[in-house]
Amino acid sequence: MTHRSFSLLNMLMLAVGTAQAATNPTDRALTLAADLPASALKDRLQNCASGPFYPTEFSIAHRGAPLGYPEHSREGYIAAANMGAGIIECDVTFTKDLELVCRHSQCDLATSTNILRTELANTCRQPFTPAQNGEPASAQCCTSDITLAEFKTLCARPDVKNSQAANIDEYLAPLNSPVIDQPNQCGTVMSHRDSVELIRDLGAAFIPELKRPEVAMPFNGFRQQDYANKLLTEYQQAGIPANRVYPQSFSFEDVRHWIETHPEFAEQTIWLVPRTLQITPPTLQELRSLRSRGLNIIAPPIPMLVWQNSKGQVVPTEFARAVKASGLKIITWTFESAKATAAVYGDQPGLMLEALDVLAQDIGVSGVFSDWPGTVTYYANCVND
Repeated sequence: MTHRSFSLLNMLMLAVGTAQAATNPTDRALTLAADLPASALKDRLQNCASGPFYPTEFSIAHRGAPLGYPEHSREGYIAAANMGAGIIECDVTFTKDLELVCRHSQCDLATSTNILRTELANTCRQPFTPAQNGEPASAQCCTSDITLAEFKTLCARPDVKNSQAANIDEYLAPLNSPVIDQPNQCGTVMSHRDSVELIRDLGAAFIPELKRPEVAMPFNGFRQQDYANKLLTEYQQAGIPANRVYPQSFSFEDVRHWIETHPEFAEQTIWLVPRTLQITPPTLQELRSLRSRGLNIIAPPIPMLVWQNSKGQVVPTEFARAVKASGLKIITWTFESAKATAAVYGDQPGLMLEALDVLAQDIGVSGVFSDWPGTVTYYANCVND
């Protein structure tokens, strides 16, 4: 690693523009380590708190740092970089005027921004409806129904909702964060071009995800291929080397399109494996077929790669062994996410670090998405380097 060194004790103070009070970010990794049973891993993690620490591409920021910051916000991206994330994600959707923006999905604005509290609530496909008669509170507001200029008037907020809400204030529930005392409720939203400029300036690499459109394509003449091409074009226009970009999609059609029409990006194009394939994952033969078609990197969710056996040990799955045997590189998602935590670790959060160790040492993953990149950076600097 040749990047700058930094102190985990001070790194969040570098996230300029944020007013919330942060806990000591070293605390998160050490809290999880304290929950581990006695082991060499526990000793190593507990004995390296003084660093030094360095950014690493093993640590991938999942939408920024949403365990404590609004996802896809400028503040979250800065915090992620300052936590040593060597790669930062922008999930890419598009607006009414066909501009690319960073949002987890095309129609998540009702909960991931403050749109319901603005005049742009009039553009929502489904206005806010309170919980009643056994039906949950709901609303749907989409980036494709507003322009880029309108989008940029919004605040990014933690994507949390109260389904039993009687009004909008109750619906937009605050984030109960284990790492930030007072999570920011008005982060800076980002266009894709904004994210390219910021992530470049932060010295990190890029991992954009082409999100599934939630409108019929073509949209105002904008075809799926145009959408996929535009994502890569914005890196080329910014002068970003192709080897610094890891384009990803759950759609293998998008992945195949990039491999076949943008060969300069093919080496680092990623197929995200849908959770729906967890029950019947691709076989070794199918994985080798994907490899022969030009795919180099696969990204399954963590529960597809590790599980707890009858002795309570975290071990690789058969699918993980098959992917490793196929010759495909592996990254995985998402460390610290509620779904992965519940599925793999139950009520033993320290097992997240044991799973991380199995992912790194036994399976050989080359990167881990995290909702709090500092913990993965801490592990990588202490154990994986």
